[in-house]
Amino acid sequence: MLCVVGYAHRVTQLRDVVCVVCYGSSAIRRYNATTHRRLADINVIGLSYAHDIAACELTSRLYVADNWEYVWRVSSDGADIQRWLTTSPSDTFKLGTLSMTSSRLLVTSHPMDRQLRQFDAAGGDELRRVGLPDYMAPLHAVESPTGTFIVGHSNTQLRQWHVSEVSTEGQVVRQFSSSSLSWPEHIAVDRQGNILLADSRNRRILLLDAQLSLCRVIIDERQLSFRLPRRRHVEQQPLRLCYMEQSGQLLIGFFYCNVAVFDVLQR
Repeated sequence: MLCVVGYAHRVTQLRDVVCVVCYGSSAIRRYNATTHRRLADINVIGLSYAHDIAACELTSRLYVADNWEYVWRVSSDGADIQRWLTTSPSDTFKLGTLSMTSSRLLVTSHPMDRQLRQFDAAGGDELRRVGLPDYMAPLHAVESPTGTFIVGHSNTQLRQWHVSEVSTEGQVVRQFSSSSLSWPEHIAVDRQGNILLADSRNRRILLLDAQLSLCRVIIDERQLSFRLPRRRHVEQQPLRLCYMEQSGQLLIGFFYCNVAVFDVLQR
């Protein structure tokens, strides 16, 4: 477990380094992925409200969403720091959560904006903008291996929580819903299209197959409580996932003070 002082951890991994950002801090905190030893921070001058982070091995860059307005692009050693994406005054899109494929950055809008934007991770060109249905207030989205998008969201009409597969035209292909699902905060996907889902308010991680059928609970509340002893329930809510498929390790960022590492390859 990585113990970090801060609020609402966002976590990713770039090669052998785990990178964490926290609200109210301009630093990207770095840890050795094997030993969990603290490495030198990267200080991003001007970073004020970091609410997500993603990593791209192709570009060797970290991408940090800041204050719903722009994304910072940061080299792995911190030598090159750029305010990379910004929103124009005429654009109502607010930059929300992030996810990464090998070469593309997907940005999920603020829930009220109901959009996805996809960018080339190297050049920053916008590749696609997808409008979501009016009832869909997105929390996080990832690109599937088939090029569709998996979106965790609330259904404002039904007042329920869903995970939906959405086409590049914004049409819902299939959907997962459950009466017990509560706040599907973050999603990770593997090469086969299997989905790891942070069912945050239930304090568990679900495994869905590529057809959005529930396979099982992969990490339950008891396991999270064991890793986070003497914490209030709200502090045991998983907020961010980073799945390293080659090693089978799942990094989980929690509401307060911890990033936990689980081995899920054989689960």
